[in-house]
Amino acid sequence: MIGPDRDLLLRLLGLPTAGPLETTAEVHLWEAMDVFASAAAGIGFRVVHLAAPAPSVLRRPDVPSMLHDVGPEFLACQPSLVLRLGPAEPAVMFNVHLDTVAPFEPEGFDGTRFHGRGAIDAKGPAVAMLAGIRAAVAADPAVGHEAGVLIQAVSGEEGGAMGTFGTRPLVEAGFHGGLNIFCEPTGLRHLPRCTAAMTASVRVDGDDAIDDEPHRGHNATVLLGFLAQHLAAGLAPRGQVCVAGLHTGQLHNRVYGSGELLFNMAYDCAASARTMSAAMETGLRTGLAEFSERFRDVPFFHRTAADAAAITSLRWAKRGLPALPPQDIPLLDAIVPRWPAGEPAFTCDAIWLAGVPGARTAVLGPGSLGANNAHARGEFADVAELDRFSDIVRDIVLRFTRNGGT
Repeated sequence: MIGPDRDLLLRLLGLPTAGPLETTAEVHLWEAMDVFASAAAGIGFRVVHLAAPAPSVLRRPDVPSMLHDVGPEFLACQPSLVLRLGPAEPAVMFNVHLDTVAPFEPEGFDGTRFHGRGAIDAKGPAVAMLAGIRAAVAADPAVGHEAGVLIQAVSGEEGGAMGTFGTRPLVEAGFHGGLNIFCEPTGLRHLPRCTAAMTASVRVDGDDAIDDEPHRGHNATVLLGFLAQHLAAGLAPRGQVCVAGLHTGQLHNRVYGSGELLFNMAYDCAASARTMSAAMETGLRTGLAEFSERFRDVPFFHRTAADAAAITSLRWAKRGLPALPPQDIPLLDAIVPRWPAGEPAFTCDAIWLAGVPGARTAVLGPGSLGANNAHARGEFADVAELDRFSDIVRDIVLRFTRNGGT
């Protein structure tokens, strides 16, 4: 990674770009987009789109519920950018997100390793990707003339937004290519499939009670704790499930009558999604029945057992998102290893290319979400892995161009 690339990455890492779903701090995504676009202009890219998303993108049935009631200021600070080099077709598209998780961590570089929020997810890959395209342009004048390169630099990837106001509207506007690469950490293996996820909220809305008379209230803690175990046992054999937050309260001297239990479930196709959804709904009914049977004769929990079905509800905070089905991409097979068939995929914005005619799509990037502390303290990216990704991007662009876009 040469000096200007290092400086660009440090500049981007120095900008806090966690969106409003992650933090209440000021968001510098407009500035990050401008910095990135200026660097790309030196290669020959021109800006074909730079705007905050329209409010209409959130008025759709599959948008996560956390986005239903946000105000105009929410979208105003989360722009997305599209850059183009050369013709619209054939084109290879690279998608990278410049928003990050929180909390912000200051940037740093020790000569071999970058530190800071976004170092591996995904500002480091964004800069490495630009370096790779620059090398391809220098290696073959046909790049940007006989075949084009498109870059989506988006907001709205983190925080559970699932690309609904970042990547999806860009894809629907036609900003995609014959080959589409989503820059996420995959250990430099190309992942030609992508899961989606749905989130279920099991809610108890009952009456509180004081600790001296616990029988007078509904004990949401005991009810949701029982349901967490029952549903976990029933859902786990059917697919990948994360039993997430369970919250009722924090004080010791009261019975909490209300609370929430969250489940996040990944799926790789619509049939799998229907199976998991049905299992969730059936499991909740059987779990409530078993709870009522078990606790109806226990004085402290009799009222909770009697009213369990009436005070418990299921709400889908996220459902109906597409999964990217597996596909063969010989061009990538010739350059990098494929993600092992037996290893689970993960969810990212690549889901929005599902069903797009003529579009081959894969996830590919340096590092690992876990090993590089992507969503944790001490996020980092090594120069060596970023340089290797640059070389791969160069080879992808050159092969795509020389093969006539195939």
